[in-house]
Amino acid sequence: MSIMNIDEVKNFLPHRYPFLLVDKVLNIEVGKSLKALKNVTFNEPHFTGHFPSTPIMPGVLIIEALAQATGILAFKSEVGKPKDGQIYMLVGVDNARFKRMVVPGDQLILEVEVLTVKRGIWKFKGTAYVDDKIATSAELMCTQKAG
Repeated sequence: MSIMNIDEVKNFLPHRYPFLLVDKVLNIEVGKSLKALKNVTFNEPHFTGHFPSTPIMPGVLIIEALAQATGILAFKSEVGKPKDGQIYMLVGVDNARFKRMVVPGDQLILEVEVLTVKRGIWKFKGTAYVDDKIATSAELMCTQKAG
């Protein structure tokens, strides 16, 4: 069961196809953590050019999916729901590690946890899993940009 379906996710993120990378939110603890899902499908446009004979999801898009999850958590934690034009922007990525390939048919579980909030900069630990195994991990920073 999801906490937020795709229609609700779209209320928190300005991204749309093909760049909306969170399909639903599975769990949220406001101010602390969020767990979301990204279904990885063969018909996504990056698979036609990113190692087409061995399609793998680009690591930068896994980081982006984690960043989108941080935006949802930050909004839910700080203002509840964004106003028109209000977004969280990724401002830093540290210690990114890629442990396994993510391929069409995988379900990418995105887990983000608040580490600190200082002077409007949110720092998160982000981990993406496939089949309970770490695919990607990183520390991400975001901040709010008013519209």
